[in-house]
Amino acid sequence: MREEYELEVLEQYHIEVKGTRRIRGAFFCDTNEGTMILKETRVSERRAPLLYRVLSYIEERGNIKVDTPVFTRDGELLVTSREGTVYMLKKWYQGRECDIRQENEVVRASEQLARLHRELDAAADKGENIRPSLFPAGRSPVEEILRHNRELKKVRTFIRGRVAKNEFEYLFLENFDKMYGMAEKVLCKMEDSGCAGLYADSIKQGSMVHGDYNYHNLLMLKSDMAVTNFEHMRTDIQVHDLYYFIRKAMEKHYWKQTTGQKLIEAYESVRPLSAAEKEYLGLFLAYPEKFWKTAGNYYHSNKAWLPEKYVEKLQTAVRQSEEKYDFLKEVLSLKI
Repeated sequence: MREEYELEVLEQYHIEVKGTRRIRGAFFCDTNEGTMILKETRVSERRAPLLYRVLSYIEERGNIKVDTPVFTRDGELLVTSREGTVYMLKKWYQGRECDIRQENEVVRASEQLARLHRELDAAADKGENIRPSLFPAGRSPVEEILRHNRELKKVRTFIRGRVAKNEFEYLFLENFDKMYGMAEKVLCKMEDSGCAGLYADSIKQGSMVHGDYNYHNLLMLKSDMAVTNFEHMRTDIQVHDLYYFIRKAMEKHYWKQTTGQKLIEAYESVRPLSAAEKEYLGLFLAYPEKFWKTAGNYYHSNKAWLPEKYVEKLQTAVRQSEEKYDFLKEVLSLKI
């Protein structure tokens, strides 16, 4: 039945569908106008045209392949099926997901991110057709860290109140003081840093970010790399994309210093980082993000059943902390 609804949605477009197949969370389409993908979306009617204008501008410039949305026969970018699900049809590419465990691929991806940021800056400078101010703005860095710290303390209070504690909860309490201490140090450094000014300038200038730049959203093509899934695009500090990508990659590479150095150098070969951006990058990498995120996911989970993955992720966060701080000290000259 679900597939029937999706085929009905495809009938609303000016395309001839030659073949379809279901892939992870989407409907892969071979059409007379090339490969496309039909996916559920949470993009609002207000944001969809903004997203289209930015991506079509990047596509027209021809420097980066992106998944530009496609209009229906009625000139709409969003289609609601009979069951009430909202879909967006986008251009797609024949390729495979970036392999985050391959150093050469993540280095290429870091360089591609810098190119993307240049393209987003060009789009922001275009003028009346693209207005970055209409995109939502990210939180200020200090506000973000304060929120994380409050949530960590909330989880601790909850776990302390549990009578019969499980393996995850004992592990969390055992390492809380160390991890929260680092979180507080990062907050103090950030409050005295240039991060607030960097944020204000980024919002004022309409700097746009991908918002979810990770290996799942990168397609490796024969001689290129496509960037996809811009649904989280917003105005924010662009180096936050780089922070997020480096953190994800370095967790898989055990914070190997030479790999991290290559990632930063690859980005800077296209778009050099300012002193304030390097400071921001270092401070956000220093924050115990994985510890905070895993604790939050556990807090909102069904406590009656403890998936082993929660324990494993918390153990990894604790185990890799020293490797990470050595990396920050040697590669980014950051001392906390």
